[in-house]
Amino acid sequence: MHHLALIVKALSDPIRLRIVLLLQAEGELCVCDLMAVLKLPQSTVSRHLAYLKRSCWVDIRREGVWMHYSISRESCAICEELLHTLKHHASILPEAVSDRSTLASFLKDKPTICS
Repeated sequence: MHHLALIVKALSDPIRLRIVLLLQAEGELCVCDLMAVLKLPQSTVSRHLAYLKRSCWVDIRREGVWMHYSISRESCAICEELLHTLKHHASILPEAVSDRSTLASFLKDKPTICS
């Protein structure tokens, strides 16, 4: 029961839910990508990513000084089902559609310093 509560609680925050939806749509993003879309400071985005990491939602990959985040490859069956449901409904959520559009624009003109 504790594991299920942790999984669901992680998605109960709108910022963390938006991060999961963005990672699900894009595959892998760095903090600067998420900062650009969410319009939040690095410390806030990193804190939410750390929470998602502790609750088994995301994996981290280091590349030089940059940290890249993706949906966990070791997701449990509950997470997989929730991700499937989220993917199905994300296309009709105005904020999720807006986030994906903002991300696409940012990635198109992404500064090389963030790569």
